[in-house]
Amino acid sequence: MIAYAIAHLRPAAPHPDIAEYMERIPATLEPFGGRFLVHATRHEVKEGAWPGHVVMIAFPGITEARDWWDSPAYREIAPLRSRHIEGDIILIDGVPDGYDPAVTAAALRKELDAAAD
Repeated sequence: MIAYAIAHLRPAAPHPDIAEYMERIPATLEPFGGRFLVHATRHEVKEGAWPGHVVMIAFPGITEARDWWDSPAYREIAPLRSRHIEGDIILIDGVPDGYDPAVTAAALRKELDAAAD
């Protein structure tokens, strides 16, 4: 099942390390089947606040996402970003094909009904 690395990166001043990080990250993704879905694009805030940027990378599965994050190649370049840009980064499974939130809601309602009894 597809998995994602999602980053909410705060605004930062341009720096040569950031440019180098951006130049080198594609080579770290390739062995793990990672590809950018969102990067350096504008976003529209509908609720709350979201200063900065969104980055979203897809992987074939959570194992590949974890292996990329922990890989020597990525760990080597990560400080080029983290020294200059604050942010939150998560790895997360996607939902399977045909996912229906109504099924999840039904399970929640069943749990709520059991707790009320």
